[in-house]
Amino acid sequence: MIFARILIIAAMVMANTALASEPVLLHAAGSLRAALTEIAGAFERGSGVTVEATYGASGLLRDAIERGDRAEVFTSANMEHPQALASSGKSGPVVLFARNRLCALVRPGIMVESDTLLDRMLEPGIKLGTSTPKADPSGDYAWEVFRKADALKPGSFAELSQKALQLVGGPSAPQFGNRSPYGMLVADGRADVFLTYCTGAQVAAQENPGQRVVALPPALVVGADYGLTVLSSASPAAYRFAMFILSVDGQRILAKHGFAAPNLPSGATQ
Repeated sequence: MIFARILIIAAMVMANTALASEPVLLHAAGSLRAALTEIAGAFERGSGVTVEATYGASGLLRDAIERGDRAEVFTSANMEHPQALASSGKSGPVVLFARNRLCALVRPGIMVESDTLLDRMLEPGIKLGTSTPKADPSGDYAWEVFRKADALKPGSFAELSQKALQLVGGPSAPQFGNRSPYGMLVADGRADVFLTYCTGAQVAAQENPGQRVVALPPALVVGADYGLTVLSSASPAAYRFAMFILSVDGQRILAKHGFAAPNLPSGATQ
């Protein structure tokens, strides 16, 4: 009897070791790269389990998962894409774990502030950059800005959506390694004003001296809710990683990178 128990315990240890040797497969919105890289590093140090991350536009990642790509944790820049996986039975419940906002990244020499931003975006000579709607939530949020602009100045939606240059987020979008694509595109003259997440705009401005981050005026403000879901075939380690993202330590790292962290307790600091 004792020998049988020893065999069972040994088998459990071997199983846990095998599980620990397998990386957690993360599919994550590109805007989360810096924050989740730091979170994954902290998780790896504490658990001994590695995280293998694939970053990209949330809509394209969802499509890849639906086509059969192996993934265990999916973090999206909106709630709709993970909810679609949950509704089809491919994943568990969706949890709101971070919030962001849209800002304007402006090239050097463009004189614009929040109260003049809409007029500048409407100017024919201003190149307006966005991400790609449907493929990337950032593009969907930009179109929401255009709809709000139409309520202020009728005709703005048609004009802005027609002139918007969908420079990132699509299947053939250019890659810039570890540097901010928004900052590089503005620096290359592809866009004068780029509507993107405030977190990404801040990184771009830090990498490219002279570029500025301009807040949207109150009437045009658009927020972004980020959703997390764990795929139905995920390992126990993947659930542990998801819980770590939602933990105080994970939420503190998200806040450090400029995200609003809804699960960070009141009084907790970065």
